[in-house]
Amino acid sequence: MSNPSQVKVPCLPLSLSASWLLCAVLPAAAQDAAPKAAEPAPPDAPPSIVIFGQGQTRQVQNITRSDLAKALPGTSPLKTLEKLPGVSFQSADALGAYEWSTRFSVRGFSQGQLGFTLDNVPLGNMSYGNNNGLHISRAISPENVGQVDLSQGAGAVGTASTSNLGGTVQFISSNPADSFGANGAQTFGSYNTMRTFVRLDTGLFNGGTKAYLSLARQRAHKWKGEGPQDQDQFNSKLVHSFGENKFSFFYNRSDRSENDYQDMSLDMLNRLGWDWDNYAPDWQRALDAAHRNAQHQSDPIYRGNVTTLDDAYYTARGLRIDNLAGATLELAITPALSSKTTLYHHDNDGQGHWYTPYTESPTVPISIRTTEYAIDRYGITSDLSWEWDKHTINGGFWYEHNIHTLTRNFYAITGPADTNYFLTNPMLTGFKQVFTTRTVQFYLQDTLLMLDDKLKLNAGFKSPHVNIDATSINAARAGGTLNASKTLLPQLGLSFDLNSHDEVFTSISRNLRAFEPGVYGQFSQSQAAFDANGYKLKPETSISIDLGYRFKRGSLTGSVATYRADFSDRLLSVATCSGVVGCPNTVVNVGKVLTTGVEAATVWTMTRQWNWFNALTYNDSTYKSDYLDSGVLVPVSGKQVVDSPKLMLNTELSWEDPSWFARGGAKYTDKRYYTFVNDGQVPAFWVMNLSGGYKQKSFAGLKDVTISLHLNNVLNKRYFATIGSNQFVKSDPHGEFATLLVGAPRELFFTINGRL
Repeated sequence: MSNPSQVKVPCLPLSLSASWLLCAVLPAAAQDAAPKAAEPAPPDAPPSIVIFGQGQTRQVQNITRSDLAKALPGTSPLKTLEKLPGVSFQSADALGAYEWSTRFSVRGFSQGQLGFTLDNVPLGNMSYGNNNGLHISRAISPENVGQVDLSQGAGAVGTASTSNLGGTVQFISSNPADSFGANGAQTFGSYNTMRTFVRLDTGLFNGGTKAYLSLARQRAHKWKGEGPQDQDQFNSKLVHSFGENKFSFFYNRSDRSENDYQDMSLDMLNRLGWDWDNYAPDWQRALDAAHRNAQHQSDPIYRGNVTTLDDAYYTARGLRIDNLAGATLELAITPALSSKTTLYHHDNDGQGHWYTPYTESPTVPISIRTTEYAIDRYGITSDLSWEWDKHTINGGFWYEHNIHTLTRNFYAITGPADTNYFLTNPMLTGFKQVFTTRTVQFYLQDTLLMLDDKLKLNAGFKSPHVNIDATSINAARAGGTLNASKTLLPQLGLSFDLNSHDEVFTSISRNLRAFEPGVYGQFSQSQAAFDANGYKLKPETSISIDLGYRFKRGSLTGSVATYRADFSDRLLSVATCSGVVGCPNTVVNVGKVLTTGVEAATVWTMTRQWNWFNALTYNDSTYKSDYLDSGVLVPVSGKQVVDSPKLMLNTELSWEDPSWFARGGAKYTDKRYYTFVNDGQVPAFWVMNLSGGYKQKSFAGLKDVTISLHLNNVLNKRYFATIGSNQFVKSDPHGEFATLLVGAPRELFFTINGRL
């Protein structure tokens, strides 16, 4: 374990306003909260989780490349964060990459209320229903991620996000190597998992230029039911240094196809068991169940314990193709003045297929219902940094133009043909919407060192302005215009060195979440509902306060933080029918939410070989007011926020010598509610994982050869991982709402990697 006190983690940026004109004219540079990417660590480097960044004015924790390299190849970088305090991560697959099931929250703030970037490029809220970005699992191969920075409480004011009511996650890609070489990894595992990764580094040429190209091919079968979950990725990055300046460019492409697991309910679990899934490849059974359609309501044909039309469908899948590119210029204008400017573009095509018995094809009582996504967005982020005496002043702006098209189509079928491709020529269009979103955000901050540099004071603000124009092609969903803006969202923080071993920090910030286009946003309502209430909705806001203490005592390093978040005008998208039917949602303002909590984490470096990491999270997130839904009072005041576990524990013991390594960890997640009145819940659970392997400097012409084994869910625990896969509902007294996904069973993976 590296010594966290020796790792300088950049300080929190706080936004702009007054001198935004200067920032617009002089592109700005690296913010205090955007550290440089870490170079890939040598294979024998010990795990390096920087969880106690000295000098931070807020709770900021990082995972470096050496720790990411210990994860199972293909594992989502988000999953590697689940060990940190405050973090809840759930997925129905072992890699944490199955997007329909992925849920990431921090301190009770859900994924859609956090901010995410990759090398300064905004990833939006990374929702499955794409509207303003893409998931990190598609944005870059995990093997090329150099560092992940998590801010639990409040995101840096310079972060290119308008969804971060809570914290932010910044992904930083690794740089090309200085020496020519190739490295690769081959993984085999349970359920026909096979992942191949190859990367070629050019090394330095033409003085200061270097680049890499990589390919990743992943093939896996679902662990229950029928169907593959596949992905192909291409990544490239070029870095050119000239003097004290640097230009970098990356282009990444992802082609993903995922067959879905059937969403479960508690009632389905009792009737059908943990291993229940969709009907494929049994087409006849799907036809028999679909016989109960609008023309045959009195003649249901089911088998066994299947009792409803929504217990299963034939199959479902998600298709996504993404292209993401970014170019960054970093200039040392003077010794005290530097700038950083990033231009980026992202385009996406996506289709979600669901074989629905609610709409018939001409010859069979089933059709394919799709949700079709298209994104074409471009933007610029620009930052300026000026060091003057004891001050470091940062300012900058972000502009993005995004056109998002959302369509619900139905396609006729005649039988169980392979439809693992983008469909065309629908027989029916349910709705079509086009969203044009323009985002402008400015920020300014000052970081001041005082009292012989023992006291760091950080103050600033940001000013976001977001406009959404929604055009509805038919009357099934809403069209209109929404604006969300704030002239001043302030942040203030300080840290103070009590001595060489102890430090305290505190911060306070105000944030806003802009309205959301797309399948789950404010325009997912009917036009009548939007006209009645949509324009009256206020954007969500929060005020977050952190207070913490960091320490180092010999071999023991730790931190403790307490926090409070006052959340106002919380907007909930409430499901009004089963997911496959796809009724317009109801968006309601549930008023205030209060979150309080405590986080603690320690690392005990027992010897050079042994490290023991522990993290504790206690989070109390409750609704503070009832709300009205269609004139009916919903009594949620005092109820716990959905998908918000109160208690989480994580422990991990690792051992490593020059040739062998091993790691064992376990995570406890408390019970969680999926209904707003808290009458529907899933129980608490533990999951344990083990890994280990052997490494050698050279073998059979290869260098840095590593052979590793990963055993996930060692005790084969049965539990619900994802909740809210089909959103949340007010109440589910009989446990009949299908919005739960089962966690993956015990799985074993074998990997060999090395480099030339």
